[in-house]
Amino acid sequence: MSLLRAAATVSSFTLLSRITGLARDIIIARAFGAGALTDAFWVAFRIPNLLRRLFAEGAFAQAFVPILGEVRNQHESEAVKVLLDRVAISLFLILTLTTIIGIIGAPWVVMAMASGLTDPSRAADFDAAVWMTRMMFPYIVCMSLVAFASGVLNTWRRFAIPAFTPVLLNLSMIGSSLLLSDYFPQPIYALAAGVMAGGIAQLSVQWWALTRLGLRPRLVGPIQPALKDPIVRRIMKQMLPATLGVSVAQISLLINTNIATWLTPGSVTWLSFADRLMEFPTALIGVALGTVLLPSLSKAHAEQDGHQRYSYLLDWGLKLMLLLGLPAALCMVLMADAMVATLFHYGAFNASDVAQTRVAVMAYSVGLVGLLTVKILAPGFYAKQDIRTPVKIAIGVLVLTQLLNLILVPLLAHAGLALAIGLGACLNAAALFIGLRRKGIYQPAPGWMPFLFKQFCGLLAMAIPLWFAAQYFDWLNLQETPWLRILWLFFSLLTSGLTYLSTLWLLGVRIKHFKRPPEATQARNLT
Repeated sequence: MSLLRAAATVSSFTLLSRITGLARDIIIARAFGAGALTDAFWVAFRIPNLLRRLFAEGAFAQAFVPILGEVRNQHESEAVKVLLDRVAISLFLILTLTTIIGIIGAPWVVMAMASGLTDPSRAADFDAAVWMTRMMFPYIVCMSLVAFASGVLNTWRRFAIPAFTPVLLNLSMIGSSLLLSDYFPQPIYALAAGVMAGGIAQLSVQWWALTRLGLRPRLVGPIQPALKDPIVRRIMKQMLPATLGVSVAQISLLINTNIATWLTPGSVTWLSFADRLMEFPTALIGVALGTVLLPSLSKAHAEQDGHQRYSYLLDWGLKLMLLLGLPAALCMVLMADAMVATLFHYGAFNASDVAQTRVAVMAYSVGLVGLLTVKILAPGFYAKQDIRTPVKIAIGVLVLTQLLNLILVPLLAHAGLALAIGLGACLNAAALFIGLRRKGIYQPAPGWMPFLFKQFCGLLAMAIPLWFAAQYFDWLNLQETPWLRILWLFFSLLTSGLTYLSTLWLLGVRIKHFKRPPEATQARNLT
């Protein structure tokens, strides 16, 4: 499977995931609006998500996938199966203990995450957040094992199922909010039950996929051999700096959530919905490319003559990211009001909520290209099993982001939090790029300036229909005709997208330039 086809597969299923996730958030916005209890849910949901990213998708994947690829290339299949058993047993044990501690200590966890809820006037909100945190804490066990299964499947180049399974979480939350709300003392508690059901569904599908490959590991077995296995210890050793690196980003998110709970009620929800819109391009472009690049970069690193191919893989990823990411950022800036109104302006989600979410989207979009670039450049270090360098950079970015919060939050409230994250992502990307260049890992191929000039022309042409649509239509007043509003938004985005692609085509950019993993002889075609 070519890299472009693999990235398209991941991106297509991720698009389905984001569409169902958007439908989920639209239903939540319509049913519950943006208030104290929805803030309590997003706080509670953020806690298992934080730990999931800490133990699973972030640190574990970064440490596990390169080493698994190395073991697969150098050892027999039986040794690979033994490794999978021992890693799964160790992971399951550690996360089960973490979950038990988390359920018991839920009040203190919520207090750390959202100190604004500890005010006596918000006691009911605090209790709701604690209840939902306890309900959702076992979700990290499911999702960490899902991350383990995804790492195995991606290493065997089975990208579709890991990209599809998040759809199950969204469908589960939609079903629970529509069907189970009446069965709980607080209707929003149904969402927490839906999260757990979705986690179980995702794990079941991934485990079935591993079974079909003959790679399903055991979760119960001798603990001592698993913990003493030298390769398992090597993975754990690699996870320590990776966990620190991921935790830096999550600490930033934790601080921002905490700050938001002290702002106007609804701030956490506005930021969550803005983040949902940002997840479309970050997942469809950044995550998809990062997912397919990491195994390929790991393989190139393992090859004796793979240095030049390593650089070309990063070149390919960066150019494809810019080709898609820059127009996405432009749409977010110019069409923020249109997108937020069309997607969320129904039921309990009023015009004020639209305005507050819109400014958060615009603030986030400043850092979109930075966020996407990090997804491409960070695997350049991970594939070489250098996790410490991105960690050091992330720690510096965390400090700078919080300094930006001190300046921006008093001026822009919740939008200042979003803008600080965006600017921090740009600094992170710049530092990673400089680090790769200084270490001699990445040497850009010729032709970057002509490529960027063509992009600039395409974006300039694209901005014209976007600006016209943003100025001509009153997106809030179209609430009475929602299908017409959807139609106009679709038509506006389609027209601007076609304008952008047509301009690039006239300037000589062709899709065939991105179809195959770039080799030395193909590098010139990327321009």
